Amino acid sequence: MTPDRDAAAPGLRERKKERTRRALSDAAVALFLERGFDAVSVAEVAAAAEVSKPTVFRYFPAKEDLVLHRFADHEDESARVVAAGRRAGTAPLDALSAHLLDGLARRDPVTGLCDHPSVLAYLRLLYGTPALVGRLHAYRVRSEAALADALADGEKGDPLLARLAAGQIVTVLRVLAEENAARIAAGETAGEVEADAVAAVGLAFRALREGLPY
Repeated sequence: MTPDRDAAAPGLRERKKERTRRALSDAAVALFLERGFDAVSVAEVAAAAEVSKPTVFRYFPAKEDLVLHRFADHEDESARVVAAGRRAGTAPLDALSAHLLDGLARRDPVTGLCDHPSVLAYLRLLYGTPALVGRLHAYRVRSEAALADALADGEKGDPLLARLAAGQIVTVLRVLAEENAARIAAGETAGEVEADAVAAVGLAFRALREGLPY
């Protein structure tokens, strides 16, 4: 095998693995939406995806992860935004607020400002299933830890202050998304909510910079 092919092989293998993960997740979510998370077994997911049950667990350690795979690329997103902002000379809160505003404009489902029927159905499944809510908490804990490390910038910053800041930031992002999602679930469109969502970002990040008024 030539050096070029050798170097490209890991990337190709990883892309194939990601396609498999996505196919398994999509098959599982379709079944869960149709019948409910608790009513569908992993064996039935495997059958729908035409793989073995051990194959499912090779890609997903737990049944819940089949649903939360859609959050996987967001787990260290804030940490990546902070790191990229630092390289560009942008303060962490400025980088994060700009990224969030961009997500609102793109109707990124993670911002809660998305009224596509498939996204709304997915969110009902996610937040209406206690096991999934519990698993989501673990994702947020890891997201907070990654962000704290990025804020501390390795050994340069105070780890405790970085953890405190990361906890506040992750909570702000969660609350803003939940506010948007709640209004859309109540019947408003994303377009109707957008202006208030943008204003809320400004308010929330001012509070992070200046301190809460309570």
